Amino acid sequence: MSENTNTQARTVSTVDRGTLDIRGLVLLAILLAAGFILNFTVGRAISGITGGAISPEFIISAFCLTILAIRPNIGQALIIGLISAAVIQITTTSPFIDFAAEGIAAMLMAVIVQVGMRGSAKKVVPLIGTFVTTAVSGIIFMLIKIAMVGGAEQLVVAMLPVVLATAVFNAVLVSALYLPIKKALKLAD
Repeated sequence: MSENTNTQARTVSTVDRGTLDIRGLVLLAILLAAGFILNFTVGRAISGITGGAISPEFIISAFCLTILAIRPNIGQALIIGLISAAVIQITTTSPFIDFAAEGIAAMLMAVIVQVGMRGSAKKVVPLIGTFVTTAVSGIIFMLIKIAMVGGAEQLVVAMLPVVLATAVFNAVLVSALYLPIKKALKLAD
């Protein structure tokens, strides 16, 4: 009695999260390019309106999306933040401050994503995480700028509304883009 078993190998396709590999770096590069264009256009327009005193950084949206998609560990998030800060140096009016602001903010986003995406609040993590991350980055930037040039009251009055407006903008942008990116990359929560 001969039994004809027609077995085929099964393949399971998974997305490796938690690693900053080539795919993650390519995603970061694409998103940073988009953020750079926004910085160069919208950011410069706002900078022009405020006499060069304020330049919002939309690159934060790019690294928030990257962190949501690849779920890096804290060290890898720091690298993402530092790469983002290096790109910001092309358009910034205040060199080097962003290395501290974006490095810390990227690590904060990674912690928010690691904790938030495990629970029932995962639907609001892109919105809330990006808002908090952008606000913290802007506040760190503002505090360093104040320490460097003084004029605390004037800088806070000028910068805090832009920090909060940028945080809202980034939160909405990342929330709107996360689902299409998640689907395109076939990511599961």
